[in-house]
Amino acid sequence: MKLWFIWRKPIDSLMSLSQDSRIKGNQSRVMSFDRHLSRRSFLSFSALTAASALTGCASSANTVTSGDTTIIYRSPMRLFQSPGASSVPSGAELAVMYGPIEDGGFLIPAVPYEQIDPRYYRQRVVDPTGQPPGTIVVDTPSRFLYLVQSDGMAMRYGVGIGREGFAWQGSGVIQWRQKWPRWKPPNEMVARQPELVKYSIDNGGMEPGLKNPLGARALYIFSNGEDTLYRLHGNPDWRSIGKAVSSGCVRLMNQDIIDLYDRVPTKAPIVVWQ
Repeated sequence: MKLWFIWRKPIDSLMSLSQDSRIKGNQSRVMSFDRHLSRRSFLSFSALTAASALTGCASSANTVTSGDTTIIYRSPMRLFQSPGASSVPSGAELAVMYGPIEDGGFLIPAVPYEQIDPRYYRQRVVDPTGQPPGTIVVDTPSRFLYLVQSDGMAMRYGVGIGREGFAWQGSGVIQWRQKWPRWKPPNEMVARQPELVKYSIDNGGMEPGLKNPLGARALYIFSNGEDTLYRLHGNPDWRSIGKAVSSGCVRLMNQDIIDLYDRVPTKAPIVVWQ
């Protein structure tokens, strides 16, 4: 089943709408979307949160507790942004941005964005990095990821980062991109946590899915032609955004990694600041 959030009206017409009309339109779309997915409520958020405690590019815990895209997802806020102006999404826009998504045969649950620090919401901001357009910049101290755009602006995402001793810094490229990837913890991690052996490289890794710590997408970072073993990836545990808890990878909410994946080509440059 494909769900489309691309508005078909001309942008010039949309830009003439009043703010009240925009909000009411967004709210009606959100209500319609929620009714459509209500029958799937058996996939509760609480169950998925418990499952998200998996280790690896995801968590420092020692106990495992745990396609193709069928959606083209674009937030309505994209159509209302004026060049040169930062855009903080409204409540109605956030409800769409972080609402449930059916993707690759999986139903990604809504994120309770009200419980997240607003600075970590996906938003378009004035570019603070000075990097060329198309560059990904991970600002580790601030817990932000920027995708530099061509008009002096950048898309900014909140991220979770590696805990002390596991973070990576430097420059590289996005050598490979994968939808609903398998998770294969490095042999060094399996040695530290023997319970992960069933997901080892030799055993083929963990199947894709909502419990997989790489989430809905993974972007693989290479440097000087070598795999750094660090990834940009999705994660069902929204509570980890803004924190340093992973085994080195940079994690985003699943809704955000899908958005980023659609914007970033293979071979995109990446810079990670410490």
